[in-house]
Amino acid sequence: MTIESEDGWQKVSRENPLNGLEKSGHFYHRGKDTTRLEAFVDAAFAFALTLLVISFDAVPQSYDQLMIALRAVPAFLFGFCILAMFWIAHRNWSIRFGLDTTFATLISLALVFILLVYVYPLRAMATAAVSALTNGWLPTEFYIDNVNEVRGLFAIYGVGFFVSNLCLVSLNWHALRCASRLALTSEERLLTKYEVLARSIVGSSGLVSMILAMALPDRLVGLAGWSYMGLAVVMPIFGFFTTRQFSARFPDADSGRS
Repeated sequence: MTIESEDGWQKVSRENPLNGLEKSGHFYHRGKDTTRLEAFVDAAFAFALTLLVISFDAVPQSYDQLMIALRAVPAFLFGFCILAMFWIAHRNWSIRFGLDTTFATLISLALVFILLVYVYPLRAMATAAVSALTNGWLPTEFYIDNVNEVRGLFAIYGVGFFVSNLCLVSLNWHALRCASRLALTSEERLLTKYEVLARSIVGSSGLVSMILAMALPDRLVGLAGWSYMGLAVVMPIFGFFTTRQFSARFPDADSGRS
């Protein structure tokens, strides 16, 4: 059974810290019970999603309006997937470690604040990108008049993407610092280090995009957006090598990584 101590730590039996805990993949579920912080974070993510709804102003009143609204679905899906990525990452962290410390609370609140602000450039980027890729067939409510505004949009979006991932890096690094008190297994420690590295790589793509947007000549500034596409190549390679390293270090462990 999970017990919250005076200093905010969630502990289980001192004799056998992992006794009775559920396990998926290589991680024990230390945060099975939903805390007030998790409930607040979930509610904040749900609110952020409401800012990405297909139509802000009103429910479509005619067939033509419905078709226009439905053409906004790809942009909505783009934003939804980005927010879901951050929510799933925070959810997994909460389940694996169950930390309820002051540091974890502050970083989680910072993540919520950043995403509630980040949702506006996210929506702008999503609608502008899908409209540009379809040569205007898909509608956009965000119009850019000159290349300097393009640079500014990439910079704002890149900073938000980087800082959001930095929060996830901080939470997992905090879990590593608390490894002894959490009774993390050797497998959990290594996989958490991989998570820190993975989030660092993903977040750095935002900085790369921002730098490219500021440095590239006008005719090439659009390439700043393609820096995120590089993750489709980098992350599978990262996963391949970390999986091999993990298997070499723990040959008797099953291949599941949760």
